[in-house]
Amino acid sequence: MLYLTRKIGESVVINDDIEVTVVDVRGKTIKLGFTFPSDATVLRREIYERIQEENRAAAQAGVNLSEALKLKGKPPEVAAPGPEVKKAQAK
Repeated sequence: MLYLTRKIGESVVINDDIEVTVVDVRGKTIKLGFTFPSDATVLRREIYERIQEENRAAAQAGVNLSEALKLKGKPPEVAAPGPEVKKAQAK
């Protein structure tokens, strides 16, 4: 991890196209300003982690569903028709 000391109004530039500027400092709180390309994604860490967790859960659910739907070369079992169906077929 890189640690920097910056004063209000000072910036750091990342990859030539992301600029982070110290906007305000109040006690233990620092307000940062970001300038970045419109195609960049910026998320707070807790939101990013929640999205990653939901993506993993969805991927696992998809795998479980896929495994449940596999026929493994066997035709699906069809239930025998109930009495209502047998009566209708007899008519």
